[in-house]
Amino acid sequence: MNITKIATATATTAVLALAVAACGSGEPAGQAAPSAKASAAASGPAFAGQKLTVWRLGAPNDVQDKYMSELNAAFKQQTGADVEVQWIPWPDAQKKWTAALAGGAGPDVTEFGNDQVAAWVAQDALADITELVRSNSDFQQIPPNLWGYETIDGKVYAAPWGGGTRAVLYRKDWFDDLGITVPKTWDELVAAGQKIVSKKGKDVDGFAFNGGSDANMSLSPFVWSAGGDFAAFEGGKWTGKLTEPGFKEGFQFYTDLVAKNGVSGKSRLGQNSVEIGQRFAAGKVGMYITGGWDIATIKEQSKGKIGDDQMAFFSLPAKDGSGPAPAFQGGNDIAVWQDAKNPELAAEYVKLAAGKEFGTRYAKEGGLLPLYPDALSEFASDPVQAPFAETFKVAKGFPADPDWAQANDTKAVLQNAARAVIEGKKNADAALADANAELETILNQQQ
Repeated sequence: MNITKIATATATTAVLALAVAACGSGEPAGQAAPSAKASAAASGPAFAGQKLTVWRLGAPNDVQDKYMSELNAAFKQQTGADVEVQWIPWPDAQKKWTAALAGGAGPDVTEFGNDQVAAWVAQDALADITELVRSNSDFQQIPPNLWGYETIDGKVYAAPWGGGTRAVLYRKDWFDDLGITVPKTWDELVAAGQKIVSKKGKDVDGFAFNGGSDANMSLSPFVWSAGGDFAAFEGGKWTGKLTEPGFKEGFQFYTDLVAKNGVSGKSRLGQNSVEIGQRFAAGKVGMYITGGWDIATIKEQSKGKIGDDQMAFFSLPAKDGSGPAPAFQGGNDIAVWQDAKNPELAAEYVKLAAGKEFGTRYAKEGGLLPLYPDALSEFASDPVQAPFAETFKVAKGFPADPDWAQANDTKAVLQNAARAVIEGKKNADAALADANAELETILNQQQ
């Protein structure tokens, strides 16, 4: 696949892809798109006795179990088919998809992080669902700019399921007890973290450092707030931006949280958001960057010790207090796996799950932002969701390259650079120079 075309798969291509729907029906664009006859059959007993395998990402909780049970019951009533749900922890997802692609033992339908779609399309792992999107009235209500990650070369390979960005989850009760106000600048963030550590103990992270598989979700707001970026597509190739002043400033601040300011322990440099969430539930974290989806899990893991009254969110502040720092414009998608045993049935599942009723529920009940405009507008007055809605206005995305996932996760380019700096093996300049060269090699390897 042409890497240049992938790199320029933006909201513009999404608009073009979706605008075709207004011109009338066309030829089916992919094997997952159901024909009119198949759609009619899917509404009756034609699929009775069949089974669909669906991969969900993360850890199940009571809220998610209830949602999936009701979604799958509605699907069975509509199609006659049963659904087997397998939950895959986010840190294990890359390995599971890779093994599924190599061994043919994958799902029929899978959840994805939206920034991962291009990587798996490049490996022919996802089915083309363009015709389904064109013909579905619910999907046409989702704003065109929210189809950017899912649209490659004018074809749609996944449906947005829930939008999102991240904010800072904090122990509201600790802030009240210690007289800490919500930080409005980076300096205030450090001061709050240091006060938590001094009062709660050195085994507590005042502001938890994420150095695991999803570390860049936590690093990026500092980088973007300082005017930096990861890479840019220039002159037909990717150019790394890790050595530029803005990136270095944000990276230095993030590593200094551990190395200089001591708001997170050096023994926990590799922890990811799942592990940080578990420590938060155990009373060992005061603040960390995450999404609303962690709330239900923390309540369960803490066995009732941490509830709604003890937790709250605030937008990570810009360095100078001018407002929220940009955070990752993320979200989760749902897609048909290329090797689905029955792609027509799988497409019917995507249509139901990401449609307005269950799509809105998926987002709201999972701590994400709903993608349907009328549902999203309700979040402005929600005290829990307001920080996410505010941050979403200035959110940004990672490089739209199919190999970004490799740099971000598999090769852990920036995680290794941060560890080297915190452990004193390299200074920031040397670590970022090495990381920049590695990042460029990874992002340009398919050209």
